[in-house]
Amino acid sequence: MIALSLAEIAEVVGGQTHDIPDPSVQVTGPVVRDSREAGPGSLFVAFAGERVDGHDFAAAVVGAGAVAVLGTRPVGVPAIVVDDVQTALGALARHVVRRLGATLVALTGSAGKTSTKDLIAQVLRRKAPTVFTPGSLNNEIGLPLTALSATEETRFLVLEMGARGIGHISYLAGLTPPKVGLVLNVGSAHIGEFGGREQIAQAKGELVEALPSEADGGTAILNADDPYVRAMATRTKAKVIFFGESGEADVRAENVRLTDTGQPSFRLHTPSGASDVTMRLYGEHHVSNALAAAAVAHELGMSADEIAVALSEAGSLSRWRMEVTERPDGVTVVNDAYNANPESMKAALRALAAMGKGRRTWAVLGKMAELGDEALAEHDAVGRLAVRLNVSKLVAVGGREAAWLQLGAYNEGSWGEESVHVSDAQAAVDLLRSELRPGDVVLVKASRSVGLESVAQALIETGAEGEVSAR
Repeated sequence: MIALSLAEIAEVVGGQTHDIPDPSVQVTGPVVRDSREAGPGSLFVAFAGERVDGHDFAAAVVGAGAVAVLGTRPVGVPAIVVDDVQTALGALARHVVRRLGATLVALTGSAGKTSTKDLIAQVLRRKAPTVFTPGSLNNEIGLPLTALSATEETRFLVLEMGARGIGHISYLAGLTPPKVGLVLNVGSAHIGEFGGREQIAQAKGELVEALPSEADGGTAILNADDPYVRAMATRTKAKVIFFGESGEADVRAENVRLTDTGQPSFRLHTPSGASDVTMRLYGEHHVSNALAAAAVAHELGMSADEIAVALSEAGSLSRWRMEVTERPDGVTVVNDAYNANPESMKAALRALAAMGKGRRTWAVLGKMAELGDEALAEHDAVGRLAVRLNVSKLVAVGGREAAWLQLGAYNEGSWGEESVHVSDAQAAVDLLRSELRPGDVVLVKASRSVGLESVAQALIETGAEGEVSAR
């Protein structure tokens, strides 16, 4: 974080200082909520959770070098006491962002946020120092913590914004007001909580409504291929840039194809030139993500050639998102188990089909959460798609939703042993260990709550070390 005195922080957050001998002492290190991350010069934010109360670690973090604790009660060590820690954290982030000279880029969407954010960061940091959201810490706590990790040297701050309801993105954009706002898509993720795509579009569009006008430097970057997103152009006074495969897009892709290993290749077109891209990531769905990143980078002054080189060299920065591991015996394990929604599930299946040409393919799939009344239809559709893509075997893992996956495959014509329903991760591992052959490709994907990353990890460890149980 940029250096701030404890007195200034207390004023910004509306807090009272306790046990602070010298309020002029500065916080020069990171702002952290995990006591294990506290170090010299840091500020520890003490949240009181259901199982763990951060205030209990106050003495330990100060002993590790933290300057003070931000909490809701005195703790016997230097502290700034506030009524609500989350509100105070947001106020501090807003204050720091206003003082930074960085350009703030915010993005949202139903699918692909984290992968696209990682691409944007990898492209922009070739131009100037860039700070970006780690993983998918895109909520009311993760976002301000990311913003507070910026320093005086930071020139680009890339923040992912998630939402589970109307008003969430407006709140986040108020904490960290963006200059560039990117909306990727409007899909089915969390549709059970929102109530419908129209409500999701309303929530996601809050980002472009929060942008400054074009005269004040605001830019909205919108997906021309998604009608819900394209319509958001009427909700902003910012300059509008469209990306997509549509011929009307300002930043677009032509001659899209997949390599023999399932990696996308295309001709990138921007308003100032064109260049060829062949990505290291897997799956055609990354073309849209790459175009979004290219639109941001072009708007911030990078050439088509610079963008193409950066996109071609970019990798996956966040775990369990299309992580590809080649086992010594020739089995390929694709761990995409961080999360799942209908759009990302279908994209992963298409990537599996592309990667597995001439090889046996396995789709180990589990529940897609928070789909509400759409759950049955969406799981059925994924099961059907697996059959249409000629996936060799579908392994549906879990309870009711997994049964719906298998039922969809069955109704699409998956007979005999082409699909199977197993009760849990260990059963899936046992099945795969007994039936996998060298050269097979295995995709593992489900919502985070299912924990199917244990299946992928067990398969990887089996290939390296022998029999290992799923954890």
